[in-house]
Amino acid sequence: MFSKILIANRGEIAVRIIRACRELGIRTVAVYSEADREAFHAELADEAICIGPAKASDSYLNVQQILSAAIVTKAEAIHTGFGFLSENSRFAEMCEECQIKFIGPNSQTIDEMGNKIHARQLMIDAKVPVIPGSEGVLKTMDEALTLAEEIGYPVMLKAAAGGGGKGIRKVPSPKELASLFSSAQQEAQAAFGNGDMYMEKIIYPARHIEVQILGDEYGSIVHLGERDCSLQRNNQKVLEESPSVALSTSDRAYVGELAVKAAEAVKYQNAGTIEFLRDEAGRFYFMEMNTRIQVEHPVTEMVTGVDIVKKQIEIADGQPLNLEQADISFTGHAIECRINAENPAFHFAPSPGKITNLLLPSGGMGLRVDSAMYSGYTIPPYYDSMIAKIIVHGENRFEALMKMQRALGELLTEGVQTNAEFQMDLISHPNVIAGDYTTAFLQEDFLPNWQPED
Repeated sequence: MFSKILIANRGEIAVRIIRACRELGIRTVAVYSEADREAFHAELADEAICIGPAKASDSYLNVQQILSAAIVTKAEAIHTGFGFLSENSRFAEMCEECQIKFIGPNSQTIDEMGNKIHARQLMIDAKVPVIPGSEGVLKTMDEALTLAEEIGYPVMLKAAAGGGGKGIRKVPSPKELASLFSSAQQEAQAAFGNGDMYMEKIIYPARHIEVQILGDEYGSIVHLGERDCSLQRNNQKVLEESPSVALSTSDRAYVGELAVKAAEAVKYQNAGTIEFLRDEAGRFYFMEMNTRIQVEHPVTEMVTGVDIVKKQIEIADGQPLNLEQADISFTGHAIECRINAENPAFHFAPSPGKITNLLLPSGGMGLRVDSAMYSGYTIPPYYDSMIAKIIVHGENRFEALMKMQRALGELLTEGVQTNAEFQMDLISHPNVIAGDYTTAFLQEDFLPNWQPED
């Protein structure tokens, strides 16, 4: 097993990885920006190194500084968590060149699945159903107009190198196509350094279903069930649960088999997620593969009892998975709410600042809070606004819903605004309680009628 791992991330996911390493007897190195000098992950790790100014491009995306920190501290492996460099194939390749283990798939796999156009073709070849759309990069506006007419409006423009909701535009009719294509392309170029675009038919409304998979270097691949991520705002997930109430037993088996087939097509190693859309007729379509740990991985851990982060580390160390599909059982129901430092009453504006008083929900079975917050901590304005995740597990979905309501009611974060009230109202809505929602619900039904407290 590795003796020392560097965590190339910050916030709650860095803390989550450090804790997993500690339980495995592995020493850790944290990297931090100047804005994160007092961050919890920097305090918690065995060693900590400043890698640059607050701006992410000068610190958490600074490949040379991170690799230098790993070499200086003699770290044998790097875990990137999610975001930042987690799906950067060049960084994974540079780790390989420096003989530092990248905890994740190899650079070739990240490349193959990171380019959405190439990933679509791989899935077509593997007989995994994909959303109707372009076969390659859209080269001209005339080509885009012709294809949109063929598959029918509305259509979705997407960045080939996309992720995190960037470079995505919904096109309702031909007259908007040119302007939306240009703005999506510019956003994609700025976010990913790649302005290539492709087009898909919009499957909307739908259920957004993703399947967690694990694979080792010996060819063993299993899935850990599905998560329902249909509650979204501006293409960003807000609340996730497992299992999905929308799926029958046969649906669940089918989408799990599809996910394994997709992973086998690229000989996948480590943890990954295959994302699907399920239309109103019950048909599943491959969307994309995330070649990293997901924000919402704890709900899967709650229902399976499998520690995904530890599995990532063990697989990267060359250990066999030691799991057959029949070994994995699913118990109860889990829900995760993302807690962001933002003000939903003012268009979800970020709310950085000092936490003057903090009370995280605790006590009782089946409750977990992943966070890097503490009383007196100043949330910097430079990074993603997510500051905590509340995860609950119940014997059934109703118990999990009630437990989440209880947990949200106990959360106290004085000094900054959060979306806790918004999450409480969402989890208490009759449609959510009934499991009767799609990707359209939050944006089109819930938000227009939501009345935040004064």
